[in-house]
Amino acid sequence: MATDHQSNGHCQCCSFLLQVLRGRWFMMFASFLIMAGAGATYLFGTYSKEIKSTLGYDQTTLNLLSTCKDLGANVGVLSGLLAEVTPPWLVLLVGSAMNFGGYFMIWLAVMKKIAKPKVWQMCLYICIGANSQNFANTGSLVTCVKNFPESRGMMLGLMKGFVGLSGAVFTQIYLAIYGNDAKSMILLIAWLPALVSLVFVYTIRPLKVSSHPNELKVFYEYLYITIALALCLMGLTIAQKQAHFPHVGYIGSAIAVCIFVFLPLFIAFREEFAAWQQRKHPTPAYAVVIVSEQTTPVATKSEIVEIESDHSQTLQTENKKQEPDQTPCCGNIFKPPKRGEDYGILQALLSIDMLILFLATFCGLGCSLTAIDNLGQIGESLGYPQHTNNTFVSLVSIWNYFGRVFAGFVSEIILLKYKVPRPLIMAISLILSAVGDVLIAFPKPGSVYVASLLVGFSYGAQLTLLFIIISELFGLKYYSTLFNCGQLASPLGSYVLNVIVVGRLYDREAMKQLAEKGMTRAMVKDLTCIGRQCYRLSFTILAGVNIFGALITFILVMRTRRYYSGDIYKKFKEQIAAANEKKMAAKQNVSGNT
Repeated sequence: MATDHQSNGHCQCCSFLLQVLRGRWFMMFASFLIMAGAGATYLFGTYSKEIKSTLGYDQTTLNLLSTCKDLGANVGVLSGLLAEVTPPWLVLLVGSAMNFGGYFMIWLAVMKKIAKPKVWQMCLYICIGANSQNFANTGSLVTCVKNFPESRGMMLGLMKGFVGLSGAVFTQIYLAIYGNDAKSMILLIAWLPALVSLVFVYTIRPLKVSSHPNELKVFYEYLYITIALALCLMGLTIAQKQAHFPHVGYIGSAIAVCIFVFLPLFIAFREEFAAWQQRKHPTPAYAVVIVSEQTTPVATKSEIVEIESDHSQTLQTENKKQEPDQTPCCGNIFKPPKRGEDYGILQALLSIDMLILFLATFCGLGCSLTAIDNLGQIGESLGYPQHTNNTFVSLVSIWNYFGRVFAGFVSEIILLKYKVPRPLIMAISLILSAVGDVLIAFPKPGSVYVASLLVGFSYGAQLTLLFIIISELFGLKYYSTLFNCGQLASPLGSYVLNVIVVGRLYDREAMKQLAEKGMTRAMVKDLTCIGRQCYRLSFTILAGVNIFGALITFILVMRTRRYYSGDIYKKFKEQIAAANEKKMAAKQNVSGNT
């Protein structure tokens, strides 16, 4: 008897673990980990100095490399097309291989384990490595949104939030494993994200959509965990700046960060255990497919399955009826629908609203990426040590997260309560970015810390607001294509502002310093500029570009103020109301039949 009891307990334990591993909540936890490793592009400022000094690049060449990184990170067409015809596990596998291959080749070049690559080869390596994050986004984020369709807004905010924090998380892990060795950072971002994707490659998959009574509560618990993680990272970053940490201290910091990262796993176990217990001991209210809180007769299993099937078919039919008329992909270019309706691709791309968004993105995200990519050289020019440059990168990552949370959650509250147009919030974020640029152009003691905070927050807010505004103005039918097209302004702005403006002006100042010393470019391996004047003119220009972008965005505010003063979710509320009516009818049928 004891043996049978132990065997039965062992089987139940295995059954529960299998349920957890195959459940939606564990899949979400796995997606969080993949997203936490998908922000390696934000760490360029940490290791860019090593690339520059080892390979003998000037600032213009280094900024060209960072532009190729931004291009790879923002062009996700290939991953999207692959996801249309293959399962998520293949998308994640391809992304894992690209991540490891691209960054590992850069590490080999920096460590001089291979012949010095040509500039175009280095650009190709970093473009491939950065492009891998689109495969992680497509494989995990899109799958999660499909598995939680009723909570897609919060899901996007959480997933993008983990991407925003990934730079700071990576910094703590890197300090714990390798110490203050910037070359090893390249190796870390080559193998760690690839390994995480490989471990969870079969966990990320489409699941049958089902309701959960605690879904909203769980999402807010995840939000609180990410906020606590962000505050923990900020506290560690400040402490590591103020005091000398031994290696064991960095190990302790990394362990603390990992505890927060793995907290969603405990929530997954808790929710799956509750569901498991409910299935073992169903209550009458639960047996009627959680259709009513009132006491109702219990339907048989076959009746429940039949009603669920009929209800599902009814909802599918209703959704098809509620879909808008077929919007042509490329037709009726000069007769666009009203704002909020489904635009065709060319209707949206050739509209004035999209042109304004494109210019604002060119200015805002282009300036922010330029500032982020140059943080390492900015710190060096002002005499900050290497570990302080890591602090700047961590602050950008942390406040990037807060910017995304603000854009996703707070802007929603402001919009619904005060009818504040979302483009106005984008304009304010551009002004904040301009303030950060001024603090870099005219530095004071500690001003670069404040600048990294402002630039990180502004970048996270602008990127998230861009995706939201495009969905609100042009509809969701061709959303995947439109937000990718809108995002293309980001690497274009990065190239113009980073390479042509900042890179060339930095090199000009560096050449002046060489001339003053009676030296030529051929006499030095690394073209370096030291002093406040290195970035003064270039970041003054960036501040002006941000202000111009804000003024452009104010035009969009005026054009859309009437649209945002109304109920922009009216169409979706009507669809939900119709679906609820069908659901209530199904409930009444259950009660009547039983």
